[in-house]
Amino acid sequence: MTTPVTLGRILGYLGLAVLGALVALAGALVQDGWFPGGLFLALAGCAALFYGGLKATGSRVGVAVPAAVWLVSVLLLSSSRPEGDFLFAAGASAYLYLLGGALVAVICATLPQLTSSGANTA
Repeated sequence: MTTPVTLGRILGYLGLAVLGALVALAGALVQDGWFPGGLFLALAGCAALFYGGLKATGSRVGVAVPAAVWLVSVLLLSSSRPEGDFLFAAGASAYLYLLGGALVAVICATLPQLTSSGANTA
């Protein structure tokens, strides 16, 4: 069962990609600042975005697009610059955020999709 590619669907995926970058930036700022509450808040934001993308689009692509942009954004934010500046401190919180966010993306992508009658479509 494939869905047709429409302009609205493309714009929706583009919006999810932008949200993926914003969630990555917000999580990077929060996850170490209020440890451990900030880490849970950042991971909850990831889970909300990935699961919301799944429900909004009705396909696993709705998880894959923001998750891929989130992962690339987090990796870019964690690399150091020539000036020596970086956003992530080398610590357990940054690694937990990276691994936890990836795990949340995998969990949301592999959730079985149920129809309105409750039947499994996967």
